[in-house]
Amino acid sequence: MEASSATTMALRVSSSSSSSSSSSSFFSISPNHKPNSLPLKFSTFRPPQPTLLKSLKCIQTPPSNSNPLKQPPKNPSPASPFSCSALTLSSPQTTDPCKLQTLISEFQALSEPIDRVKRLLHYATLLPPFDDSDRVDSNRVMGCTAQVWLEAKMDKEGKMRFSADSDSEITKGFCSCLVSVLDGASPDEVLMVKTDDLSSLNVGLPGAQRSRVNTWHNVLVSMQKKTKALVAEQQGRPPFEPFPSLAITADGIHAKGSFAEAQARYLFPDESKVEELVNVLKEKKIGIVAHFYMDPEVQGVLTAAQKHWPHIHISDSLVMADSAVNMAKAGCEFITVLGVDFMSENVRAILDQAGFEKVGVYRMSNERIGCSLADAASSPSYMSYLEAASRSPNSLHVVYINTSLETKAYAHELVPTITCTSSNVVQTILQAFVQVPDANIWYGPDSYMGANIRELLQQMTKMTDEEIAEIHPEHNRDSIRSLLPRLHYFQDGTCIVHHLFGNEVVDRIKEMYCDAYLTAHFEVPGEMFSLAMEAKRRGMGVVGSTQNILDFIKQRIQEALDRNVNEHLQFVLGTESGMVTSIVAAVRGLLGSARSGGAEINVEIVFPVSSESVTTSSNASPGLKSVTVGNVILPVIPGVASGEGCSINGGCASCPYMKMNSLSSLLKVCHHLPDETNFALSAYEAGRFKLQTPNGKSVADVGCEPILHMRHFQVSY
Repeated sequence: MEASSATTMALRVSSSSSSSSSSSSFFSISPNHKPNSLPLKFSTFRPPQPTLLKSLKCIQTPPSNSNPLKQPPKNPSPASPFSCSALTLSSPQTTDPCKLQTLISEFQALSEPIDRVKRLLHYATLLPPFDDSDRVDSNRVMGCTAQVWLEAKMDKEGKMRFSADSDSEITKGFCSCLVSVLDGASPDEVLMVKTDDLSSLNVGLPGAQRSRVNTWHNVLVSMQKKTKALVAEQQGRPPFEPFPSLAITADGIHAKGSFAEAQARYLFPDESKVEELVNVLKEKKIGIVAHFYMDPEVQGVLTAAQKHWPHIHISDSLVMADSAVNMAKAGCEFITVLGVDFMSENVRAILDQAGFEKVGVYRMSNERIGCSLADAASSPSYMSYLEAASRSPNSLHVVYINTSLETKAYAHELVPTITCTSSNVVQTILQAFVQVPDANIWYGPDSYMGANIRELLQQMTKMTDEEIAEIHPEHNRDSIRSLLPRLHYFQDGTCIVHHLFGNEVVDRIKEMYCDAYLTAHFEVPGEMFSLAMEAKRRGMGVVGSTQNILDFIKQRIQEALDRNVNEHLQFVLGTESGMVTSIVAAVRGLLGSARSGGAEINVEIVFPVSSESVTTSSNASPGLKSVTVGNVILPVIPGVASGEGCSINGGCASCPYMKMNSLSSLLKVCHHLPDETNFALSAYEAGRFKLQTPNGKSVADVGCEPILHMRHFQVSY
């Protein structure tokens, strides 16, 4: 390509031997542009400071005192989010509809935080006594730093009656306020209150680990969940069937159905298979990189084998290639890849880039291991999308890592392209808009992730400038508003697993799990994303990558262990069920290390699949029963029947493509290495790209450039 027509994007970064083989602190992209495409120059594409971007690496609980959606007014105002006219009372005995408004005005009239805390402590003294018989596990409110109990009943007139208590005086004050407002209200009145209404109370403790306003939210959500259950019982409506789940304690794991059987294989793998695998890996110097979404049986064997052979790594797709390079440096002569085809392609290409061309790379099937998302990026409609981007001024293409090298290469010659992951996509987009304020960003191919990014940025326009600065120091509300019209995303690309978290699944989560911790991958549909974002705002959710989800669960469990009180933690897993193997290992490790501490921590992992995706109780294995933990009967029901469990009505237990990576295939490949005749494993080998781009360059070389740019971008954090 002629230098005069080149668009140069230089990213200034610190050199890092662990992040890139290049020793230069600058590198350039020289993609081909259409003649009428204006040049885009990223002269210093600087990664934001890691401390300032920490909150966006994983979209989790906001910092103390922050409220992502609404900044409370400084002074009382008639325009409160909860209007006195919002409720219509059916009888004089019903709760005064202005009670919440009066409470809001009362707290807003106190300008100093310490005065609002003192008022809370006063309310704590007014809380009616709590019956000791109601101080049971089933009445505990999840997500509160202190212990909180909530009892709900419906009286003969159909009004809700609440009582509550806490071992913290401040939290007791929160409970007293809510009980004073909602005790005696009708069910409809209880359900009309929104968690955002409580933000206007503006009660928080500066410097607290997590904003105390979360207590308002979590107690309210528990009130509403109990209200819904009592209404359903009164009306004779059958409750929603609970989702499949696993209950994990320091003593073991309990579940029912085929899913539980798969987990049993994970927890107690066949020792002969483990020994066989370890022996062949050592003998032939074979490394294994596997994705989180592998079958539980495979991950069980791999996890056990890790104790005897260090060159086994289970992670997300990005880290797989990094691990393969480290294994090659340590002397591995072959790398086996347990994942879909674009993952083995990436491993092969990155090894070549790092100078390990002689290290063999092998897939686990002699058939194509596809990916619906990667296929969408190879479609003619995606190429048309990129053509439109190339005709737009100052365009940058941000492409999801879960695409083929061929897609990355062809895209890069049309539009300057940088790869992203679900963990860093928001940082990448925000930094690009800082360095080129009039840029046009074209994200693809995951439509749900694109829509969720836009939704997240729209929510940021409702934050204060100070809150936005904590996410990115060079953005404010005006800059976020101005960039939204120039953020584009592809409209026709989805992962078949995450696509099915909607409809029936979302309804059941709202009904039965609204008080649980909600986790969601960035690729889930908008309904699930919105639920998890709402939970995140009150300290009860995470939206991010598979690693983000795992870290969030570990963090919440560690917090419970630090409190050293008996707790039941319930997590809804809004991603592929293969994640549970790594979660189980992490949870048991944490619980096992703290067994002598005295507190009993019970962790329940819920799999949100539709009713069409679970077996009936008649198919459950004999001897497996529901689990009672304290006073709580955990909703453990039969799991997915025979593997995938996908339903068009919502929920998908696992990825059928990932499950093509079987233990028998892994052992077959390992035993046949080295394939000196190039016959037995020719269909399993991850071949090098021999194709060339339209500009006559190697697809592998050009396709790696967007990945290397991302690595340079990430080098500082």
